[in-house]
Amino acid sequence: MTGRGLIQSVIESAGPVALIGGGEVPGSVAERVLAMAGPVVGADGGGEWLLRRGRMPDAVIGDMDSLAPRWARRMPPERLHRIAEQESTDFEKCLTRIDAPLVLGVGFLGARADHMLAAFSVLARYPERPCLLAGAEDVVFHAPPRLQLTLGRGDRFSLYPMRRVSGRSTGLEWPIDGLAFAPDARIGTSNRVSGPVDLHFDGPGMLVILPVAALADAAAALLGSDAKWPALAE
Repeated sequence: MTGRGLIQSVIESAGPVALIGGGEVPGSVAERVLAMAGPVVGADGGGEWLLRRGRMPDAVIGDMDSLAPRWARRMPPERLHRIAEQESTDFEKCLTRIDAPLVLGVGFLGARADHMLAAFSVLARYPERPCLLAGAEDVVFHAPPRLQLTLGRGDRFSLYPMRRVSGRSTGLEWPIDGLAFAPDARIGTSNRVSGPVDLHFDGPGMLVILPVAALADAAAALLGSDAKWPALAE
């Protein structure tokens, strides 16, 4: 079971799970993600992307308005999980039904700004569910209470708050200590790495945006983080 609303888990895994969305899926990034994960899930039309490349999804979850019937028929019926309600996106439907230490998502960043913003909102709404979204240029994830990363000096390191949050840092050219972040006030984009990064946050709500070259390092950091945020109250 998931922790919110007693939603039944569809996929349970002791390791990372790959999640392929129906948006822009950069092939080279997707192949990296698939190599890093065990089970693979298609978010509605993302199932077609997998099937076209000869990969049978362990599950396809969504309202099924994007998965063409001819592709759905190629899958065992028990792997298709239609969630008819329209109050949540396919990404949210998937994330809340995957029980894993990390979800690696591709196909949620890029072409459509509205879909990307909706995905960011889901990341902020479920801080207790570690998830990293990868695109052609960036990776985006919700920061855990403490984040430690070793990246190249001068690498781009952006922070974007989805609610009021503050913290402290070492290893950033412009430290965040004593700053109050909010989406309609101070944000932290276009910072730079000056050494080993160590960030602490006083509460959930901060998204981290890094170059896609940091995909493996960011995934390892999230998997290695002992502390997790609790579920937010409804």
